[in-house]
Amino acid sequence: MRPAAFAYGTAFAVAFGITLVLTPICGWFAKRVGAIDARTDDRRVHKAPTPYLGGLAICLGLIGAVGVAWTMDEFDAVFDESGRTILGVLMAAAIACAVGTLDDIREVSPPAKTAGLVLSGSALYWMGAALLIVRIPFAGTLVLSWDLAPLLTVVWVMGMANATNFIDGLDGLAAGIVAIASGALFLYSHRLSGLSSEAVLAVESPAPLIAIVVLGACVGFLPYNFNPARIFMGDGGALMLGVVMAGTTMLVGGQTENQFSGSAFFFYFPLLIPIVVMGAPILDTLWAIIRRTRKGLSPAHADKNHLHHRLMRMGHGHRRSVLILWTWTALLSAFVLVPVYTDRGNSVVPIGIAAAGLVLYTYLHPGARRAKEGDAV
Repeated sequence: MRPAAFAYGTAFAVAFGITLVLTPICGWFAKRVGAIDARTDDRRVHKAPTPYLGGLAICLGLIGAVGVAWTMDEFDAVFDESGRTILGVLMAAAIACAVGTLDDIREVSPPAKTAGLVLSGSALYWMGAALLIVRIPFAGTLVLSWDLAPLLTVVWVMGMANATNFIDGLDGLAAGIVAIASGALFLYSHRLSGLSSEAVLAVESPAPLIAIVVLGACVGFLPYNFNPARIFMGDGGALMLGVVMAGTTMLVGGQTENQFSGSAFFFYFPLLIPIVVMGAPILDTLWAIIRRTRKGLSPAHADKNHLHHRLMRMGHGHRRSVLILWTWTALLSAFVLVPVYTDRGNSVVPIGIAAAGLVLYTYLHPGARRAKEGDAV
């Protein structure tokens, strides 16, 4: 029997409360150790020095919430069957948070950060949260070999971590997108784990628990991070959230051969789930790599051409740019969830209409038009 809604609500509340309480403490500590972003170059949008280490509070919120869930009878089956896997996700999160936090305090070289992400991905693999099965639409199921599975697991982790880090360019943007995406993954995995007759996800799957505590921690962090931000999550938070989201998505779609057609057509190709739900940061990352490579630059070379920068140049302002990208994430999440909860695959039309409306708003809003006219002058 899967945990009741009250149990998941408790896990959410604990993650929310711990993060809400610890975030200002981490901000105070960041000021004491000099972990402050005081740069004022043209890529920065904040006007005053702002402390880092918000990611440390988020990480502690995740660990604390999982610890409380471990003491609850409702989650006994989850921890009995998947306790090692959950521990692996927390270990990987702690490694990524430690590497990113060290970079926030004093600069860490890109190879060192890459090594940290490789270590995080390796921890996920060895503890059971790995990419083991890839289902290709109309081409069957590919069970990854012992030498290919760890490689693709690490590549997936690095891709998700860097996508989250790249999108962390405006106040509240990364935390809000991950909150929406983790909420969608919770609803998706919770729904499939409840359909025991279809045997898609076991009721003992740890994916819903991990997703709900990520949602709670992000929501607890947002009051301090939404514009104007009083604290940043920094690389410690962005890399850590990307690693945890990678682990969750692999637990949802990368470890079962069972198909669930009809109401969850995405399960024919489960890895489309995170690609769609986190479409905004993933698209931004892919375009950044292509853009920089074409110019002969390193993919890690910083520039001011990310999606949020483009929205700002269009005249949307800080908060509106964030809300536009939040809305895109919500629409993409709805595109995944509606078929699961309605047993119909007809969500394309209404969501497509909403997406078209958002595109028109983005390009035709008076503020955007004024910005274009000013550029023309």
